[in-house]
Amino acid sequence: MTDNHRQIERDAALWLARRDAGGWSDRQQAALDAWLAGNVAHRVAFLRLEAAWDEAARLKTFAAGDVAGRIPARGEWACSPYFAPSINSERAVMRDRRAASHKRRRWPAFAGIAASLLVAAAVAGGFVWRDYTHVDRAAWKTAMGAREVVHLPDGSTATLGSETDVRMAFSRGERDLELTRGEAFFDVAHDAVRPFVVRANGYRVTAVGTRFDVRRDAGQLRVVVTRGLVRLQSAHDPAKPPAMLPAGSIATVAGDDVAISQVSMDEAREALSWRNGFVVFHRTPLAEAVREFNRYNTRQIVIADSSLDGLRVGGNFKLDNSDAFVRLMQAVFPVQAELRDREIVLTRKSRAHTAH
Repeated sequence: MTDNHRQIERDAALWLARRDAGGWSDRQQAALDAWLAGNVAHRVAFLRLEAAWDEAARLKTFAAGDVAGRIPARGEWACSPYFAPSINSERAVMRDRRAASHKRRRWPAFAGIAASLLVAAAVAGGFVWRDYTHVDRAAWKTAMGAREVVHLPDGSTATLGSETDVRMAFSRGERDLELTRGEAFFDVAHDAVRPFVVRANGYRVTAVGTRFDVRRDAGQLRVVVTRGLVRLQSAHDPAKPPAMLPAGSIATVAGDDVAISQVSMDEAREALSWRNGFVVFHRTPLAEAVREFNRYNTRQIVIADSSLDGLRVGGNFKLDNSDAFVRLMQAVFPVQAELRDREIVLTRKSRAHTAH
């Protein structure tokens, strides 16, 4: 906090103390309004201290011995034992004050109250300031083939797929996450005043309370929605109209091109079967199927003959069992496999081998 900020805090405390000490006039209120309007920092400091003081009152700092939980009324603060060692001495002080001028009688009390306000704000009101400025930060990373369920501080969950990096920054105004690589499925707790935003590949995927999946793969972005409504917005071109994705939507983004398809809920859930360790193919090109297995296995499948890329694959497979997938490819298609170091190399069977 700079010296200027400290002075603003002290001024705000004095204004609050003068207002609540009683005898507050319309002219004084106008002066306070002008001070508050003069600078945003004035309003922030005043509101923060006011909220902190209301909370501090529950500690009975200036109401010792009073009814439990009662907040002292305006005008009672000057009678607090914190401003006088005893009742008798307080009466003597009050007599002296009545004999003194109005200014000399009030300002020492204001200064004492203001000082106490600043102390109370630091003790009981610190959490109020924290609500406005604090950001909860965290980051998670999964290894190849791993899956992890992360419980977020707002009650949402994120299921992370293989080789996934996610960074979180939750504040009072927004729930912000960044998917730097991989795939994550989000089950979002409803909070109408705090949007849930996932930033990935130059886009913002925004929801309030919903379930959706975001995946970065081979320079592309894919969003699958299984519940609620999600907004897909370019972060680089805010003027570009966002795409609204209801449940059953699959959006694929490549560069500036966004393709959206509506599918059945069963198909949308099949696209997310990786959460259970499976993958489902429906006439999927072999090259695409191989990329899916390579995301979850250290032993990589390599297609050495590009003429095999277009073969169409179907079936339900375990993601961590690429060997079974390769055996099926050899049994059904003109494909032969060879193990080389940490790779499984697929080539087309020769005619002689096929005839045999």
